[in-house]
Amino acid sequence: MSVRAEAELPFFFGPEQSLFGLFHASGKPARKAMLLCPPLGQDQIRCHRLYRQLAQALAAEGVAVLRFDYYGTGDSAGDSVDMDWQRCLADSAAAANELRARAGVDRVLAFGARLGGSIALACAAQARLAGIVAWDPVLDGRAYATHLDAMQSALCRDRQRFMVPRDAADAAAQWLGFAISERFRQQIMDLHVERPAVPTLLLDSLSSDGPQSWGSLVADAAAVRRVQPPTPWNDPRRLEVAILSHPLIQAVTQHVQEAA
Repeated sequence: MSVRAEAELPFFFGPEQSLFGLFHASGKPARKAMLLCPPLGQDQIRCHRLYRQLAQALAAEGVAVLRFDYYGTGDSAGDSVDMDWQRCLADSAAAANELRARAGVDRVLAFGARLGGSIALACAAQARLAGIVAWDPVLDGRAYATHLDAMQSALCRDRQRFMVPRDAADAAAQWLGFAISERFRQQIMDLHVERPAVPTLLLDSLSSDGPQSWGSLVADAAAVRRVQPPTPWNDPRRLEVAILSHPLIQAVTQHVQEAA
């Protein structure tokens, strides 16, 4: 009996069954599989629908897909204050192995947006990834953390959201509504992503001002593709608006189809 490409199988896996995943079976025998590494915090919420659309598009092309949540995020066990960078890498490796077992293939590629892209790049060897597609990955952790701190501070005074400005101490340990530990903040500030030893495609939609410098990750300019329109990751006026991009889904699906 064939399996509908749009079918989603929810399940728990990993240490003590603490991780939540959604397996998208391909409608025909899969030759490869794709692990979707989610971003963190508000970006994860805003990308939820896009990740589902991408999973469905890939499954329709015969690619088995696994979406999952890291420990402390989404529907996995733990709270956001429990987030840990090394645990995110370990969870991704566990998810890659789970995908191999469920899809019946050894060749697993990974996709990730923002910090999800950083995680995919950082866990490439640990997860035995065959290739990576990273969408606007975070490379400068200190600049990223500083920007989130500034946005959090601005939101506390945003009269469109709060009739009375929030006390700074009330949100000092948060990033855009998600409680974080000082340990995790420091881990992000210390973030440094090395160039992975697997084929990597960088999808750049950060700004309309011109292409970003991705030289630390890819040596070949052909490995960087611009995606239009620019994605409003850092626009505080659109923090509650879902991020959708059909050009992004098309670019990823085409790349995976062409990957050896």
